[in-house]
Amino acid sequence: MYRFAKAAVNITGQAARQVRHGSSVRQDFHYKYGNSILIGGAVFCTAVWTYVVTQADITWGLSPVGKVMPKEWRVDEE
Repeated sequence: MYRFAKAAVNITGQAARQVRHGSSVRQDFHYKYGNSILIGGAVFCTAVWTYVVTQADITWGLSPVGKVMPKEWRVDEE
């Protein structure tokens, strides 16, 4: 158990050093790739919805207002 605990502390120490080292590097990922990822996501989403609307054979439940007539009211005779 001692070896496991020692290894766990060593791993967390290494992770802390990596995080501390990584945070000193200039953060320009969003500057370099942000717009590309945003545009790619929008294109993907548009393509999926275009497929769903045109090819998926889904019967869309449009509003039945004005198309459905209520049944006649029944009065229970006593």
